[in-house]
Amino acid sequence: MKDSQLSVKELEEGNELRLDFDKLNTVVKQCPDVIPVAVQNARTKEVILIAYTNKDALEKSIKTGIATFWSTSRNELWVKGATSGNIFELKEVYVNCEQNSLLYMVLPKIDGICHTHNSKGEARNCYYRRVNMKTGVLENLNP
Repeated sequence: MKDSQLSVKELEEGNELRLDFDKLNTVVKQCPDVIPVAVQNARTKEVILIAYTNKDALEKSIKTGIATFWSTSRNELWVKGATSGNIFELKEVYVNCEQNSLLYMVLPKIDGICHTHNSKGEARNCYYRRVNMKTGVLENLNP
């Protein structure tokens, strides 16, 4: 099966490593005025997700204290959790040395913040799989 024929569920919850090395090319073509944002839980230090921001999203984040991003798939401002309640209270914003990426330190309002769920139906964080360094196989840390 070609990667383009994968279902969202197979990609997001499967155990086969299928990295999208073309993602940044797509983002640049569709949304040229964005930079990546690493989002980290201020309490646990866990990396929650990587998103994108533009000037408007950054300004709204700082003004409201709620992490706001630019949705590269919908081409619109995206307040994480606006519909699910899984909002991120923005505590700090860090800028890298080249000023081409950011780190948001956030406090999630709900512990499980990803739209994927484990076998018990519980929400989890986006980084719930690990690559086994010996086999190259994905391991599910929160099945």
